Amino acid sequence: MAVNIRRPILVGGIGLSLGLWMLDLVYDSVAEIGEWGLLGTITIATVIWLFGRNTSPKVNVSPPSEPVDQEAVERAIAKVETAINQLEAEAHDHDAVSQLRQQVAQLTPELEREEIKLVVTGGKGLGKTTLLQLLASNWVSQQQQSLVLQETPALFVNSDSKVEAEGTAQEIALADASILATTWRSDLALFVIAGDLTDTEFQTLKQLKAANLRTILVFNKQDQYLPTERAIILQHLQQRVAGILPGEDVVGISASPAPVKVRQHQPDASVKEWLEPQSPVLSSLGERLGQILHQERQQLVWATTIRTAGLLQAEVKTALNQLKRDRALPVIEQYQWIAAAAAFANPVPALDLLATAAVSTQLVTELGEIYQQKFSLQQAQTAAKTLGSLMLKLGLVELSTQTIGSILKSNTFTYVAGGAVQGVSTAYLTRLAGLSLIEYFQEQEASIDKATGLSFNLEHLGQKLQQVFQQNQRQAFLQSFVKQAVGNLMPASSN
Repeated sequence: MAVNIRRPILVGGIGLSLGLWMLDLVYDSVAEIGEWGLLGTITIATVIWLFGRNTSPKVNVSPPSEPVDQEAVERAIAKVETAINQLEAEAHDHDAVSQLRQQVAQLTPELEREEIKLVVTGGKGLGKTTLLQLLASNWVSQQQQSLVLQETPALFVNSDSKVEAEGTAQEIALADASILATTWRSDLALFVIAGDLTDTEFQTLKQLKAANLRTILVFNKQDQYLPTERAIILQHLQQRVAGILPGEDVVGISASPAPVKVRQHQPDASVKEWLEPQSPVLSSLGERLGQILHQERQQLVWATTIRTAGLLQAEVKTALNQLKRDRALPVIEQYQWIAAAAAFANPVPALDLLATAAVSTQLVTELGEIYQQKFSLQQAQTAAKTLGSLMLKLGLVELSTQTIGSILKSNTFTYVAGGAVQGVSTAYLTRLAGLSLIEYFQEQEASIDKATGLSFNLEHLGQKLQQVFQQNQRQAFLQSFVKQAVGNLMPASSN
């Protein structure tokens, strides 16, 4: 939604700067900070203006690991219900909320489920189908539990060979993510390989582990190796996945061993040859599966319910993030023009820096309120300082100013206005900061313990800044943005 801001915001920006002029009489050091560059001075001015520094401890945004038990399941379900309540309070589409509530209501009965869902996954041509058929025909009937077996489509496969390398990688990643998503609702996964782990297979195995999906690594087609080679490969696999899987969960099989050539010498000195079919070798896998089902059946069901709750919570969070983003974008647009007006119109450079610092701090505060990330005044000013420091370190200030300056040079009557580059650059950088905060907040928990305070994961925030900068660095977008900014700063020139 567009915000109609021209003269009123320009006047507001000038008024804000003149009000802050009084601080210059008290803090002589403000006049000395011009050499630091736009965002660097913003950070220092913010510290001077608001006194002090942030001493709040950082919050670990990674979810803590916890044992899989019924209490953990109940907590996961409660989190989904809380998220749905929040979505219902802010959303207008109550039909979608009702459907989500129905899905959550189905989670509790799942805890009493007796049936175990087993999925076979892995790359192409590794014998997944044969393994599934053998388990279904010979092994399932021997188990006491009710079992459902399923095979996923092959991972790491791209059907369009004409796609460029980068596009191919993206397509494979999206396809694999979709396939893996179907495994999350299974209780136990058999991840099939046919030799040493590739890096892609290893990363996928780590994803399965991160999702707390009970997994057995199945080394199939052992018959293609000599007995000594099989032992070496199996041992290497166990060492490679140590920390991800216990050694006993790495097993070797031959689901469809190649026939062996038999040569028999006949009494008449002739030689008779034929291919002797070999029986599948699945004993080690069957034994390990039996142990897991006997000892961990309930934990498997609990873990699957927790994953399902997590998927629902992610769905709710996506919908909630979209609602909040729709509310946050007009706020960013408003403050980018306020900051631009202050930088463009103020005759004293040091004062427009103070004004921009005030704008940045207020922007952080309002976006935090939208995303339920409550900031104290001290935390908001530190957040503004953090964003400014990151922009300087990443080189975004210099790159943006140079690019915007070159675009403005093509329009002489706007470039002659000395503050045009500074005003437009300030608007652009304010927008980058706001969009980066949106991306960052969207991945945080909705509520944070007030006792622990709030701080930023600098590495993660820096990644978001780079990501947003790349998305908003297209020439067509920058030209459009500069035109829009000039229209707000110099309405007469845009006619």
